Amino acid sequence: MRVITWVFRVFVFFALFAFALNNKQEAGVNWFFGYEWRAPLVFIVLAAFGLGCTFGVIAMVPSWWKHRRIAKRMPSSSPDAGAQNPLAVGPPIPEHPPRDGL
Repeated sequence: MRVITWVFRVFVFFALFAFALNNKQEAGVNWFFGYEWRAPLVFIVLAAFGLGCTFGVIAMVPSWWKHRRIAKRMPSSSPDAGAQNPLAVGPPIPEHPPRDGL
């Protein structure tokens, strides 16, 4: 299974690399007040992807803090905590999930 995963990763890398090589022509992004940013198209796409990832992480931070506060208030996850924790439903969650499993 790990070989298939790595073959898929290599395929995605080379597909993105070929995309970058095929999009070297210059493009422009028009901003406000007549300002224009000219750069190779691949850099514009990369910048848009990076800004989108950054915005997504920043948008999720308040939710992460809220869940972290809730998790700190919950009782510890010791082996006998199942009897003490009224929110525990079903079998205990393994300590370490499978590495490459989905």
